[in-house]
Amino acid sequence: MDDNSNENNDDSQKRTEFSKSQEKEKPSQAEHEPTPMPKNKDKRKEDKRENDRDEDDHDIQVTDEIPPDVEELLHTDSKTGLSTEEAQTRLDRFGRNEISEYKQNRILKFLSYFQGSIAYLIEITCIVAAIVKDWTDFGIILALLFVNATIGFVEETRAESALDALKQSLALKTRVKRDGKLVELEAAELVPGDIVALRIGDIIPADCRLLGIGISGSETETYLNVDQSALTGESLPVNRKKGDCVFSSSTVKQGQMLAVVYKTGAQTYIGRAATLMNMTADQGHFQKIINQIGNFLILITVLLVTIIFVYQVVKFRNTPQGDVLVILQDVLVLTVAAIPVGLPTVLSVTMAVGAKQLASKKVIVKRLTAIEELASVSVLCSDKTGTMTLNELKFDEPWLSTGYGKSDILLYAYLCSEQSTNDAIEMAVVSAAKQGLDILKDRGDDHDHEVPGYKTKSFTPFNPSVKYSKSTVMNLETKETFQIVKGAPQVITKLADREDTTKVVTDLAKRGLRALGVARTVDNDPDKWELVGFICFLDPPRPDTQETIQKCKNLGVKIKMITGDQVIIAKEVAHRLGMGRVILDANHLADPNKSLDEITAHCERADGFAQVTPEHKFKVVELLQKKGYLVGMTGDGVNDAPALKKANVGIAVSGCTDAARSASDIVLLAPGLSTIVDGIITSRQIFQRMRSYALYRITSTIHFLLFFFFIILILDWKLPAILLILIAILNDAATIVISVDNAKISNTPDKWRIGQLITLSFLLGICLSGFSFAHYFIFKNVIKVTNGQLQTVMYLHISSAPHFMIFSTRLGGFFWENIPSVMFIAAILGTQIFALIISVFGWLSPKIPFKIAITILCISLGIFVTLDVVKVIVFKYWSFELTTILWPTPRRRAKLTRRNREREKQRQVQGNFSKLQKVLLLIKVIRAFRNDENNKKNENNSEKNENNNEENENNNEENKNDIENDENNNEKNERE
Repeated sequence: MDDNSNENNDDSQKRTEFSKSQEKEKPSQAEHEPTPMPKNKDKRKEDKRENDRDEDDHDIQVTDEIPPDVEELLHTDSKTGLSTEEAQTRLDRFGRNEISEYKQNRILKFLSYFQGSIAYLIEITCIVAAIVKDWTDFGIILALLFVNATIGFVEETRAESALDALKQSLALKTRVKRDGKLVELEAAELVPGDIVALRIGDIIPADCRLLGIGISGSETETYLNVDQSALTGESLPVNRKKGDCVFSSSTVKQGQMLAVVYKTGAQTYIGRAATLMNMTADQGHFQKIINQIGNFLILITVLLVTIIFVYQVVKFRNTPQGDVLVILQDVLVLTVAAIPVGLPTVLSVTMAVGAKQLASKKVIVKRLTAIEELASVSVLCSDKTGTMTLNELKFDEPWLSTGYGKSDILLYAYLCSEQSTNDAIEMAVVSAAKQGLDILKDRGDDHDHEVPGYKTKSFTPFNPSVKYSKSTVMNLETKETFQIVKGAPQVITKLADREDTTKVVTDLAKRGLRALGVARTVDNDPDKWELVGFICFLDPPRPDTQETIQKCKNLGVKIKMITGDQVIIAKEVAHRLGMGRVILDANHLADPNKSLDEITAHCERADGFAQVTPEHKFKVVELLQKKGYLVGMTGDGVNDAPALKKANVGIAVSGCTDAARSASDIVLLAPGLSTIVDGIITSRQIFQRMRSYALYRITSTIHFLLFFFFIILILDWKLPAILLILIAILNDAATIVISVDNAKISNTPDKWRIGQLITLSFLLGICLSGFSFAHYFIFKNVIKVTNGQLQTVMYLHISSAPHFMIFSTRLGGFFWENIPSVMFIAAILGTQIFALIISVFGWLSPKIPFKIAITILCISLGIFVTLDVVKVIVFKYWSFELTTILWPTPRRRAKLTRRNREREKQRQVQGNFSKLQKVLLLIKVIRAFRNDENNKKNENNSEKNENNNEENENNNEENKNDIENDENNNEKNERE
């Protein structure tokens, strides 16, 4: 875009133009963009017209709108730049050149950990404890609340601090002209109108317009070779000339030029990504699950405790026992003991420990709850360029003419290449030759640009008008001089008169390979060219990507590729990675002739998406989420940031941009996707720990509430408040070590199956309550302990029987299938020993004999083993249909209906397949029967033939005898 440009495209038009330019791009392009342009103006126009006519020449044009008031500020003197005062004025007007990240106030963030249904009920209980002046309960409850909040706050703050430090260490610097001098400043201090110097390797610090002036101050006709992969996903750099726009976060690959800044900060091209990122403020999946569990337990607790409160108020009215404050204090103690106060704490500690485990594997967790969500991810959308691939061109298998080998085409391509350049294709050719040719490996360090046995007499760099580079080379051994050309395949085939290879060029293009034709002159004829072959390049997959994809499949996670590259390139990469080849372009995501359901169905079936913009990536994630998938998104560029933010788990890979890092939940410090597998496995271990604790805690809460509800209402019996509080504290204190348990991971994405979880908890809780009632009546009526001892007996039973259940709830199978960690066993047994000592020595209640205490623990172990069998049976015969029957919701009913339809279709398909098998079997039997008949006929014919042969042999013998007789007779006649 030059100075008198009159473009006024809005954002959507810009994206459309960008997408169309990608669609026009041809994969068979192998030619380089020019290094120097011809100085003659007419010649430049002629070259431009020829380039426009060539269907294979492409250049992705990303246009931008510059407001008139900003346009007036861009006429800065390129020699002096802005003054310090003017720069400060513009900095005050436009703000710093950075995309501001939303950071929650630390106090508000800490207070956010006191939100949630469980937290609210605990806080209400704490207030009631203060009202009735029960300061012991008040202190315990308050301490648990602050411990939970502090753990979550500290762990997430540590992760954020580590990332902030990483960001500061990577702060971008740029060279800018101020007060007539070229100085180095932080990119954040740039303002519209600043003159910046762009060189090889620089990250472009803001949206700029190229001035066509070299850093030395002289005008230049050269191009700037720019890598826009962080913005567009395109793996091949593009060329930009005077008047063109270059965008923030792009990288200069070749050339140097001055440019004027026209947009900074949130107004840059990547500002749209930031806007999309701010559109997502959904409640986390983990928080929803905790709220569901909490709401259920609160409902049960409040209902039963309220009934007990009302019952006692009515029963003991007009008596000293009927004092409302006294009853309220008793009910308060029961509520505190029943509420899973430690649920958020244990889960937070479990995730915090998991975060440290992941950090040791180079996986930094920014948001703790992302660990649980990573375990549940069923679809992983991955950016291709730089994540699944190396983001650099590499040598692929060449196509060779008869008589030439791989080493020949590498040698000739190297002899016709520019050595000291940052051009992506030239660098790929040189690198491939150095790795593939022994004569280049064996040469000395002082001969980096020479090929032993050859001398380059002249070299002409790539010329856009003829679309090839050319060199004249002498073979020092034979003294033969010949020429080599390397360039666009169509041009080289025409030069070598090999139009028969047009199909080869087309096939290479269909595979998404970037090809270069190589030809040389034949011996003693400088005008006759012979095609050597086509040297091919591709941005190859990372060495570990295919293995990672297979591991993800084994873990039940489907990979979907998302890229800004062309469909054919995406298909080739997908093929090499062993993925499916159903790749859709952006048109499928914005087809006005298709309904949203049809588009969603296409997204669900697709293996990848190509030629997409940030908005399309965002939409893919959104559509998959609406289908009920938990979506993970990996990426490294600005163009990935919106989708990273929208996904359930955003994963920024190594070397990512600041925008991608800011939008993500998890940051990988190792390159590629391989560490994601470690992350998924570790997160599933953490999930299993949390799930086992949740199942145990819900079970123990239901047991506790049901037992005391009925025993208080029916028998008017209760435990002392101090024993109830002790049970609650010891249970939560011991189970906090579940964070280091040896959890067994699943081979499918983990889900919080709330219906199954609550039903199993209810069943186990009811069974436990039944055993507790039996325990109560046996010791009261059979063993006949005193009333004081009965309190101790029931305390030890309630402390041990539900507590041992955690060994069962940690697995779906039998408890012996996976041995817990030593620390886990020690913590659980430690609490039981403590409860045993209290009971035997009578510290808080009347003591009981040691034999009775041991007997109680043995009974609790027997209960645990019995309920473990019950659990295994439930898991074995549990089904989604049963969940829908027991806990019906509109969503579950709709899902069950869809499943039944799919099953019916499968039955029909299987029925048709069975019918087809029967038909094929019948055909096989008929054929076998016919073959038997034919075999019998053949056998009969064979027998007949054998008989005929025997007869013929007999006839032949008779004939021989006749002949011999005739001969004998003739001899006799002769003698006579």
